Amino acid sequence: MYKVRRWVVRHARLFEWVYRGFEPLLVKLHPLWQRIGYERVEAPVKALEKGVKGLLFDCQMCGQCALSATGMSCPMNCPKNLRNGPCGGVRANGHCEVKPEMRCVWVEAWEGSRRMKYGDRIQVVQQPVDFRLKDSSSWLRVVRKLADQTRERADSGAVK
Repeated sequence: MYKVRRWVVRHARLFEWVYRGFEPLLVKLHPLWQRIGYERVEAPVKALEKGVKGLLFDCQMCGQCALSATGMSCPMNCPKNLRNGPCGGVRANGHCEVKPEMRCVWVEAWEGSRRMKYGDRIQVVQQPVDFRLKDSSSWLRVVRKLADQTRERADSGAVK
């Protein structure tokens, strides 16, 4: 997994582009998933998400994916679960102080973000991890959020 994860970071721009195409497709499925019920869709979508993201990003299924803001390097692979940058123990060679054989997740994140079109998102402060969301689909959470925002904009436009 480690080699695949490093390869993905080196090709972060490609994966950013793929996700930019994939996200609208997920959002278009919102009415279907709403009709079926998000609770019923959670298990199969979560299994697909875990398979894809597990293979590519060594995803830990935190339920709050930040890959698009972290250079396609999953911050949950940090032994300290740091969400907003490296600790003070990054070794001079860019490796982790806890796992010396592994490059620091945040060194990887910075390098990946420099390859991305929207790489400056690495500057956005991430919220602390809500461990209640562990093992849930972040894809479905994003779809619901974007669908709600779209509905709110439509409702506020209709009120005026």
